[in-house]
Amino acid sequence: MLKINGSFGEGGGQILRSTISLSVLLQKPVEIYNIRLNRPKSGLRAQHIHTIKVLAEIFNARVENLILGSQILRFTPNPDESYFDCISKSIKVDIGTAGSISMVLQALIPSVALSKKLLDIQIIGGTDVRMSPTIDYIRYVFSEAYKIMGINFNIDVIRRGYYPKGGGIVNAKIFPCKNLGLIDLIDYQRIDPKIVGICSNLPRHVLDRQISSAILTLERDGLSCNSYVASIENAISPGASILVYSKSDFGPYIGGDSIGKINKSAEYVGKEASTKFLMNYNKKVAVDQYLADMLVIPASLANGRSRYLIGEVTEHLMTNLYIISKIVGCRYSIIPQGKNHIVNIDGNPCLNN
Repeated sequence: MLKINGSFGEGGGQILRSTISLSVLLQKPVEIYNIRLNRPKSGLRAQHIHTIKVLAEIFNARVENLILGSQILRFTPNPDESYFDCISKSIKVDIGTAGSISMVLQALIPSVALSKKLLDIQIIGGTDVRMSPTIDYIRYVFSEAYKIMGINFNIDVIRRGYYPKGGGIVNAKIFPCKNLGLIDLIDYQRIDPKIVGICSNLPRHVLDRQISSAILTLERDGLSCNSYVASIENAISPGASILVYSKSDFGPYIGGDSIGKINKSAEYVGKEASTKFLMNYNKKVAVDQYLADMLVIPASLANGRSRYLIGEVTEHLMTNLYIISKIVGCRYSIIPQGKNHIVNIDGNPCLNN
C-alpha cells in the first residue's frame, strides 16, 4: 500500500483529492496520513467524505477511517473485469453544509471520464464559497481547458449555494473520455475578457455595482469588455459572485473570480475579480495559476509530453506534481521563461483501458 503524507506541500484537501483520483484510476491502494494537519480544522471535512464515498461507490472500493476529522485514511480499489467498462450511473450527493461543490467535481471529473464511465450526479452544497473556485470558473474556464484534452462534462446550476447555509444544487453529467490528448498551451493570444455576475437575495444594484467595478478596473488597464452576463438567481442564503475570464479553443484559459460577503462592498468584489484576471492576462500566459494544478492529473496519464505557460508556481501545483511522480511515476520539470514558467509533464499512459 502506497503511503502519502497529507501535510506535504500545500497540505490541504487537494493532496487528498488527487491521491484518491489516481488511486481509482490506477487501481493502487493508498494510505493518506496527516490529512490537513496544519489547517484550523484538521482532518477530513464533509466535502472530502462525500467525494470519497462517491468514488468508492463507483469503483467498488474499500475505505477505512472515513469519519469527520480523521487524519488518516486507507482507500483500496477493488478492480474486476468490468472496472473500466462504459457503464452509466446516477447519483445524488448532499454535502449537508456549504462545502464546495467545485472541489467535489475536481476529483470526480478526471476519475470518471478517464475510467470511461458516464455519470449523472446531483450535488447539494456550496456553489460560490471561500477557498474554492466558483462554479462559474468550473463551467467557463476549467471545462474549456479539459475539453481540449478530450474530457467533457456539462454543468447545470439549479440553485446557488453560499455560506453559511449552502443548499446550492448542481446537476453535472460527466462523459467517457474516448481519447486523452496532450496539452500544448505555450503561445499567448489576446482574447477580450468576458464577465459573469451573479446575485441572490440582494438588491439588483449590488449586481450592477460589482459588474461596473469589474469593467472599470479592466478599462483602467486598457481593456474593454463587451460581453457580460448579469443574473439574479435563487439561493437559500444571500450572496453574490463574479467571474472575469478569457478563453478560446486554443487558449488562453485564464480567469479571476470573487465572492461577496458581509462588509465587503460590491465595488471591491468586482475589482478583486478583475485584478486577479489581470495578474495573468498582463503576464501573457496561457494558463492561470488556479488551472495550472488542475491540468496535472490528466497530463500525467496522456501519451507524450504536455506543456503549458504559467505566471506563478504555486504550492498547489508543486503538490500535484509531487503526487503524480509518486503514484503515476512520470517525470516533470518547470523551466523559467523570462518572468514566467513552462510546466512540462511527460505522461505515463498506464491506464488499463
